[in-house]
Amino acid sequence: MKKRILLFIITLICPLLLTAENKPKYVFYFIGDGMGFNHVSLAEYYNGYINREKGPKAISFSNFPVLGMATTFSATNLITDSAAAGTALATGEKSKNGAIGVNADCSEELKSIAYKIHEEGYKVGISSTVGLNHATPAAFYGHNCSRSNYYDIALEITESEFEFFGGGGIIDYKGEDNTKKSIYKLLKRDGYEVIFGKEAWNKKGHRGEKVFYTHNKRPEINSLPYAIDRDSSDLTHAEIVRAGIEVLSTGEKGFFFMSEGGRIDWSSHANDTKTTALEVLDFAEAIEVALEFYRQYPDQTLIIVTADHETGGLALGYEKGYNIFLKELDFQQSSTEHISKSEITLVEEASKRAHIGWSTADHSAANVPIFAIGASSELFSGRMDNTDIPKKICQAMGIEF
Repeated sequence: MKKRILLFIITLICPLLLTAENKPKYVFYFIGDGMGFNHVSLAEYYNGYINREKGPKAISFSNFPVLGMATTFSATNLITDSAAAGTALATGEKSKNGAIGVNADCSEELKSIAYKIHEEGYKVGISSTVGLNHATPAAFYGHNCSRSNYYDIALEITESEFEFFGGGGIIDYKGEDNTKKSIYKLLKRDGYEVIFGKEAWNKKGHRGEKVFYTHNKRPEINSLPYAIDRDSSDLTHAEIVRAGIEVLSTGEKGFFFMSEGGRIDWSSHANDTKTTALEVLDFAEAIEVALEFYRQYPDQTLIIVTADHETGGLALGYEKGYNIFLKELDFQQSSTEHISKSEITLVEEASKRAHIGWSTADHSAANVPIFAIGASSELFSGRMDNTDIPKKICQAMGIEF
C-alpha cells in the first residue's frame, strides 16, 4: 500500500519537476493571423520553387521538433473572428466574435497572460505588422465589447506599462472623427519613447525603458506594407522583432514577446495567392530572428508559433489534376491592394492556372498548427483548444494561471 502511495506521489511530482528544470526565461509567442496548415505548405512549396528545388523547402518554424494543432471556434460561432480568437490565445477564455479581452456577454474583463507575466517581473513586448490596436495585439492588453472601438482600445496601451510595442502604428489615432488627442502624444506623455522609422532607430537606438516603434509614413497608415510591395526604406517584421529583443533583453528576469504576422490574414481575405505565400515567408524570417536568439540561449528560450484561425479555405489543388504550377504566379509584381479590378481578375485566373484554390473570402473553421521549440516545448504537442495555449505558456513559465 505504501509503495502504491509513493508511486502516486512520484507520478504527480515528476511533471512539476520537469517543468521547473525546463522553465523558460525568454518566451516568444508568434501568431500568424489566418495561417492554416495549407498556408504553411504553400509557403514551403513556394520557397522550394524560388530556390529551384523540385519539392517543398522547409521554412524556419516548420522544422521545429514539436508539432500540435488547435481548434479555434469562439463562444458564439464555429468560425471565429480575430477578436474572439485573439482573446482565446491571450486569456485562455472563449468570447464572442467581435469582443476583445472580455467574456462572451461583455460583463467581465478577462486578464491576458501578458499582464500575469508582467506582474511576475518579466518585461513584455507586443508587436504586429498591422495596427497595434487591431484585434490580435489588442487582445493582449485591451478590453472592449467591440473590436471597432479602436481609440478606446489604444488608450489601454499606455495603461499596460508594457515595455515594447512595435509595428504598424495606431488605427484611428485621433479617434474615428479625428478630433481626439493623438495617441502618439499620449504615449510620449506617459513615458514611452516613440520612434518613427528604422532610420531613426538605427541612428540612436532606444534610450527609454518603454518604447513604441513604428514606421515613418503618414500616421493615417496603420500597417506595414506587404512583403511583395515594400522597398528598402520600409520597416519589416524581422526588424521589429530584432528591435523588440533589444529592448526586452535588458531585464534580468526575462521577457515575454508576442508578435503577429497580421497581413497573412488580409492577403488571404483577398484570395491573393502569391502575396500570401510571401507573407508567410516574411513571417518565417521574423521567426528566424527569434531563432538566432534561441541558439544563444537554447535552455532558457521557448518559441511557440500558431495562428488565430484559418482564412480563405486555401486549397493546394484546384478542380482536376495532380500538380501545382507556381510559375503561373511569376508575372505578379504587387499585391491586389495596389492594382486595378481588371488586374485583380488576372491574379485570380493565374491562381486557378496554378491549381491553387480558395473556398471563401472570410475565415474557415479549420484547425490551425502549433509549432514549438525550446524549454518546455513538449507541452505544445498534440491536439488542443486555442484556450489551452496560454495556459500551457503559464505552466511552462511556472506562473499561476
